Amino acid sequence: MNIIETEVAIRTADGTADGFLYTPSDGQTAGAARWPAAMHLVDIGGIRDSHRGMAKRLASEGYVVLLPNVFYRVGKAPFFAWPMKMDDEKTMRRVGELRDSLPPEAMVADGKAYVDFLAKQQSASNGAIGAVGYCFTGAMALRFAASQPDKFAAAASFHGGRLYTDDPTSPHTLLPRVKARLYFGHAIEDRSMPKEAIEKFELALAKWGGKYESETYAGAHHGWTVPDSRSYNQPHAERAFEKLTELFGATLK
Repeated sequence: MNIIETEVAIRTADGTADGFLYTPSDGQTAGAARWPAAMHLVDIGGIRDSHRGMAKRLASEGYVVLLPNVFYRVGKAPFFAWPMKMDDEKTMRRVGELRDSLPPEAMVADGKAYVDFLAKQQSASNGAIGAVGYCFTGAMALRFAASQPDKFAAAASFHGGRLYTDDPTSPHTLLPRVKARLYFGHAIEDRSMPKEAIEKFELALAKWGGKYESETYAGAHHGWTVPDSRSYNQPHAERAFEKLTELFGATLK
């Protein structure tokens, strides 16, 4: 299936988010509203070739996929003009800057802007939406589903961080608002989501009582799904993609 990549600008309450829209083209009449909509939310490294490729691949499964620059308040990618090393002071300062630009209330506001943008696309159906987040944005996908429960039918997170914390705004506290089907793929030895946090999160999911799946990928470290990550693990990445398309296929089509 041919995929059309288009640069886009999305008006938000705080400015304009740049990004890309991926639209399938199968030779049918142009303009027909026929493809379910989904969002691909980047990790802390921002938009780059690896995530553009991942979003395009998802679109090839029959979705209109929005890849927004979630860190637009800081600027446009690339955000790292040097090799990312999490033990490097300069890298961690930039990571903090990017992370701090998206407090929970900003995530919620941006999610509404992204939904509104997709609603205006002639190539997108007006049905339910799916969201998938990686690393930092795993929690963002969950917040989208909680803040717009009648819009999102599915949300997924891969090696998502800080899904369960002691903070009153922890993402897990939003579960009672969620109507979507959820999927969480966790990494091992993940400082942003250690084993104890995963266990508590899964107890919260069980108490919630909605449809979900949560699993830890044995042998997969934080970042395993992203091709340019040092932790990239192709077999586990392929399985993650299968789980994602299974989730979206069951809920959006």
